[in-house]
Amino acid sequence: MLRRGLLLVFSVMAIAGWLGCGKSSNNANSHAAYVTLSGSNHVVGFRIDNTSGSLNAMSGSRFATGTSPASVVVNSSGTFAYVANAGENNISLFRVDASSGALTEVTPRTAAGSSPVFLAIDPGGQSLFAANQVSNNISVYSIASNGVLAEVSGSPFPSNSPVALAVSPSGGFLYIATANLTSISVDSITAGTGALSPISGSPFPAFANPFAITIDPSGKFLYAANTLSTTVPGFTLDSSSGALALIAGSPFAAGTHPSSIAVDPSGKFLYAANKGSNNISAYSLDAGTGALTELANSPFTTGTQPVFVVADPSGKFVFTGNQSTNNISAFTLDSTTGDLKEISGSPFALGSAPTSMFIK
Repeated sequence: MLRRGLLLVFSVMAIAGWLGCGKSSNNANSHAAYVTLSGSNHVVGFRIDNTSGSLNAMSGSRFATGTSPASVVVNSSGTFAYVANAGENNISLFRVDASSGALTEVTPRTAAGSSPVFLAIDPGGQSLFAANQVSNNISVYSIASNGVLAEVSGSPFPSNSPVALAVSPSGGFLYIATANLTSISVDSITAGTGALSPISGSPFPAFANPFAITIDPSGKFLYAANTLSTTVPGFTLDSSSGALALIAGSPFAAGTHPSSIAVDPSGKFLYAANKGSNNISAYSLDAGTGALTELANSPFTTGTQPVFVVADPSGKFVFTGNQSTNNISAFTLDSTTGDLKEISGSPFALGSAPTSMFIK
């Protein structure tokens, strides 16, 4: 079985002193980002400079989590953050300081299934979904006004080794990457409760080992990173039924072992982090068909073994978390060409291997 834990080699290193790498940042001219460090059992906070894209240590960072944090998400209002602790089988809840972005944990932690490795929140902020890789299921929680989670009736729902999730923009469907299979599963989400049930035709063939998935901003297309077949398949997404259909020309060639993908907020470009070739494959995205065309200057070099790629909500920056070099590479994104250029000061040291990143 291909497990996320086997792909992420968690390095336990002392990280005291990494905070000195950042400068102070005016919160009015920056926005918050959070990175999980599994080797040190922390989530670290940064302020991203709105102009330069540089990462500056957040006041009070780093913030303790449970064992082996694998995924972090923030609700749409930016008031609460959640961290999946894969080694502890639970989820941490944090209050987010409205000014600084600093995190304060609210205990007790919420029980999940075995090895929760990925979290997702529906667009309405009512439900949180946790992919439990080892127990082969998905835990679903309602989110109270104070951020507290309550598991819904029928949860956890069966799934075969889920490693990544994506919720449709409508909030009606949950897409599930199952890395040890060759397909993507689709569940309908019951309005009001968040309960899951497979749609007709699910699972849908997706070639070898989809390890990450993303939906474009229009909600028309879904893409996967197939880590063993070194490809990025693309699908049209039926907004009524949730069904997937392969895009003509798919799958599209990527670098070696793509581990993560992201579409920029404009929906014009897609980026795949290639863990095996230490770079990012960049593509233009056809708004009509969803077909991908690799950019002339692609690929773009990252640190060693990038395990995630994240597009900044501003559309100005792209970040990768580099597992073996324990840092983050930061790039400016050319809104016309889609090309990436590493910013001054990048890569930014973390002191331990990153596993996920969420940008507010």
